Amino acid sequence: MFTNKFGIEIEFTGITRGDAAKVVAEFLGGPVTNTGDYYDTKKVIAPDGRVWKFMSDGSISCQMKQGRKKVAATRECSVELVSPILTYREDIDTLQELVRKLRKSGAFANPSCGIHIHLDGSNHTPRSIRNFVNIIASKNDLFYKALQIAPERMSYCKKMDSLLVDKMNRKKPKTMRQIEEIWYAGYSESRDRHYHHSRYHFLNLHSFFTGNHTVELRGFNSELHAGKIRSYIVLALALNHQALTQKCASAKKPQSENEKFAMRTYLNRIGFIGEEFANCREHLTAHLDGSAAWRFRAA
Repeated sequence: MFTNKFGIEIEFTGITRGDAAKVVAEFLGGPVTNTGDYYDTKKVIAPDGRVWKFMSDGSISCQMKQGRKKVAATRECSVELVSPILTYREDIDTLQELVRKLRKSGAFANPSCGIHIHLDGSNHTPRSIRNFVNIIASKNDLFYKALQIAPERMSYCKKMDSLLVDKMNRKKPKTMRQIEEIWYAGYSESRDRHYHHSRYHFLNLHSFFTGNHTVELRGFNSELHAGKIRSYIVLALALNHQALTQKCASAKKPQSENEKFAMRTYLNRIGFIGEEFANCREHLTAHLDGSAAWRFRAA
């Protein structure tokens, strides 16, 4: 599952876009360039030629620290880090250290900030996209509680539309065109619009049908905690791998009498096995009720 390419967008505040770019440029050893575009993008070109971007985002509530208090700040402190194309084994250590450097420099995330993970969609088929829809639909409630999605962000990462899921499973589309028609049903706006309203779901396929042909997962609060960010990335890659390799997936919701046990066993099933992912399992089950060791209460 770690061969699939991905990109990540991390929203934060606390420092300016220029300062964030300088921190990353110093760490990576590359120059900073200003594009002068609408998003006031700062680019850091790493020695390997890949570009890390720092952009403005209108949904971020800008703040900075004054002593122990957080106070309102100018739009210069609206920062969205957009990574280049990454692979897990080769780039996760660099990404985690980069996040630590930003945090140490004064950057932080507040409830208005989110994390979006884009997964390479080139290997997906109509079957795997339908699988992905059903996987997210079946785990909606579990994921939203486990990830503690902030109420301020719910409008930007809604749960899977039950009507869409029902239609997808009733019609059983065989082509990408048929899936696209189901995805955009009920929207009157142009599909070419970048900020199309269909994109604001935990699973976003608007980015798959337009633009960069990626499957986007938007259901993560922003963090500058390197371990939690790694957990989110591993979860995204594991879900993607499950969708690609599983013959079929059901939208039926699982038993939830013991949330923590249900999540732990599910994570093990999709690849979170062994000591390497112990911290990931801990982060992703911390907010769930129940026991990770026993499905039912011990006698």
